[in-house]
Amino acid sequence: MTQPVCLTIAGLDPSGGAGILADVRTFAAFGCFPAAAVTSITFQNTVGVFGAQHQSADAVRQQVEPIIEDYTVAALKTGMLPTREVIEETGSLIKLMGGARLVVDPVVRSTSGFDLIDDEALRSLIAVLFPLADVVTPNLPEAERIAGFKITSVNDIDKAAAAMQAMGAKNVLIKGGHLAEANIDKARATDYLYEGSARHLFSSGHIDTTATHGTGCTLAAAITANLALGKNLADAIAIAKQFVTEAIRTAPMLGHGHSPINIR
Repeated sequence: MTQPVCLTIAGLDPSGGAGILADVRTFAAFGCFPAAAVTSITFQNTVGVFGAQHQSADAVRQQVEPIIEDYTVAALKTGMLPTREVIEETGSLIKLMGGARLVVDPVVRSTSGFDLIDDEALRSLIAVLFPLADVVTPNLPEAERIAGFKITSVNDIDKAAAAMQAMGAKNVLIKGGHLAEANIDKARATDYLYEGSARHLFSSGHIDTTATHGTGCTLAAAITANLALGKNLADAIAIAKQFVTEAIRTAPMLGHGHSPINIR
């Protein structure tokens, strides 16, 4: 049986907890064949992000084109896309892949609070990639920045999702890892999927831990892998949610900051 190919177009975290290293490990954990293109080389560890060296749009194209000329990509995800030029090039490349499923993780800020893209790039991300995506997967701070208002209630989550759907996103998953901090849900970690006009909740017990480095990347990659394996969107998210919850629960507690999780 041929392994489905999953592609990540995202940043490199040399410490291994997030970005393409987390993505390829997640793809492999689900039995998919991983491929990757680097959009930015970041300088970071579990404590924080200290800078980045962005790749040009041409460098991204030259990484991706040989992959899609040789492989049939079943599904792909985007992560850190640092500039308008890289985003526009990525959109053009995605259109060349035909029926590949697409998960857009709108990575705009690191766990430590480092802004990863500017407002111009974010506007381009919304305009170019939201309409192409099977699902967009912002966390709470990302949803706030995209929607343009503070989220302090479940009603606000509904409004933020509606705003993103009005921007062109067919389906939106607002991840619940920050909900306890926002005093919305202290006991549960609940993710909110807006699939067209329907809302689905994916909930697990809140784990009190600092092992949160790369959770968003891993969740989006797990959704991507399961879409590649033929799961429908709701099932792919449910499986990915369980995978990430277990990875947090069994995290190796490495480093002096936010530990990476246990991807296996």
